[in-house]
Amino acid sequence: MPLVSMNEFLPRAKKEGFAVGQFNINNLEYVQAITAAGKEENSPLIFGASEGAIRYMGLDNMVALSKVAAKESGLPIALHLDHGSSFEVVMQCIRAGFSSVMFDGSHYPLEENIRLTKKVVEAAHAVGVSVEGELGTIGGVEDDLDVAEEDASLANPKDAIRFWEETQVDAMAIAVGTAHGMYKGVPKIRYEIIEEVSKKIDAPIVLHGGSGVPDESIQKAISLGVGKINVNTENQVESTKVIRELLDQNPNIIDTRKFMGPARDIIKEVVKGKIRLFGSANKA
Repeated sequence: MPLVSMNEFLPRAKKEGFAVGQFNINNLEYVQAITAAGKEENSPLIFGASEGAIRYMGLDNMVALSKVAAKESGLPIALHLDHGSSFEVVMQCIRAGFSSVMFDGSHYPLEENIRLTKKVVEAAHAVGVSVEGELGTIGGVEDDLDVAEEDASLANPKDAIRFWEETQVDAMAIAVGTAHGMYKGVPKIRYEIIEEVSKKIDAPIVLHGGSGVPDESIQKAISLGVGKINVNTENQVESTKVIRELLDQNPNIIDTRKFMGPARDIIKEVVKGKIRLFGSANKA
């Protein structure tokens, strides 16, 4: 089937109490692994595409690979711009064939974030593309993003509710204590923020920084209204570990397929585990 917007499955996710994973695609093997996991678990998928990954893979290559994956798998797959930095970048991705976009205006004052996000929503909704907005600042390092712990700021529930009411985004990312990258300790998630905001808005809450969050924390967050969870670092860590081990054991390997294949296999297993944890298996 063709690429779809997140509205094909996120409203159902919130209603039925499950979440759909956004798994970032960084090369061909990531696309293959995530798609294979989705097929085996019969789950909807969100391909996350950061600006860094787009530069690395090439915009047209990323769209083409995603379209092939969606067509061959028969799964509802959204190709989603992750942390779009500007209206221009968002529009470039929509024109190229993305079915969903995130505009990250969280570093702007509230009024400006609302104004710019509304502009994105108007343009995206006109062509059937879903939109994710963000409020509060999520710490950690991921791709182009590097926010020190002391600069991270939790979302204010009242501001978040107003943000959704005025922008009508399809998914609402709010800073609740998670961070990009792997955690040194156990993240202190502010569940009361998730619950307060989720009860007052139609859109599901998005949990960024899903790598390494304990299973019980994920399940609790989903029960309170989280309908989309982003995972990237965990796939990177596990696949790189496999590659390092293989190259250490076999220093004469020169065929990249000999280590990229096993790396792809471990990504598939990680994604399958997340799909089951999020409750999206058999929801395609």
